[in-house]
Amino acid sequence: MKINRLLEITIILLNRGTVTAKELADRFEVSARTIYRDIDVLSCAGVPVFTNRGNGGGISLLEGYSLNKALVSEHESESLMFALKTLQSTKYPEIDIILDKIGAMFKNAKVEDWVHIDFSPWSSGPNESNKFIDIKKAILERKRISFDYINAEGDRSLRVMEPMQLVFKGQAWYLRGYCKTREDFRTFRLSRMKNVLVTDEAFERRKADDRIKHVEYEKLQESVNLKLMFYPEVLHRVYDEFDEELITKNDDGTCNVSVTFPEDEWVYGFLLSFGCYLEILEPAYIREIILDRMRRALKLYEKN
Repeated sequence: MKINRLLEITIILLNRGTVTAKELADRFEVSARTIYRDIDVLSCAGVPVFTNRGNGGGISLLEGYSLNKALVSEHESESLMFALKTLQSTKYPEIDIILDKIGAMFKNAKVEDWVHIDFSPWSSGPNESNKFIDIKKAILERKRISFDYINAEGDRSLRVMEPMQLVFKGQAWYLRGYCKTREDFRTFRLSRMKNVLVTDEAFERRKADDRIKHVEYEKLQESVNLKLMFYPEVLHRVYDEFDEELITKNDDGTCNVSVTFPEDEWVYGFLLSFGCYLEILEPAYIREIILDRMRRALKLYEKN
């Protein structure tokens, strides 16, 4: 539709500054004459768009122009608010201010009434927004940071890092960058970073490669292929935790799951969390490990 093309042209100009009519014509598969007619329509609608002839010329917007709310439909504004609310639930700081401004712009405050998204685990602590903002600033200004890091084994170490990228994955924030302490690329979980300090030391951004990895997995971990049988009482969790194609239903109401996990204390705890509603079919040595932990737990409670 033409209105969609006009909106997209405006967004392209906002993002790129200047583009040629040929570039836009190729993108939308129309003639350059059609593009110029679109520019006239935008100009008549109050969008400060202008063209420059000659080498280096093209179509541009007046510097400082921002998208007018009239170009965004009510449905599109609701979708935009929904996307921002989703980002808000990742605990991204400063998003509340942005939401207020966007909501005021579109006079749309009803999003609070029909959607609430919360990826945070139960009993989670408050968001450490200052730490997040400091790290974001360090990335943009290319300043080194120092912090104490607590790894998966509970060991604390002092790190100096050149921060490169914040990543939200698996319901948690991570920081990728070059660790000066280890002289290698590393990925750190933000919740395990303590006493973050932005230094005055500037750095040149390095080219990352395949060596970026989670610091928790510095030591090579073996994987284990598990065959599991779950009882009906925990089927709701099974469909939360595993992809549907991994699940095979049985006639007696149980279901089998074949899955591969890195073998460590996390996977033992994960399996134990299903209690008496999970039977480990294979491998036999994992059955013994879980059985041993169950026996030890039972002894703790039998003391009293």
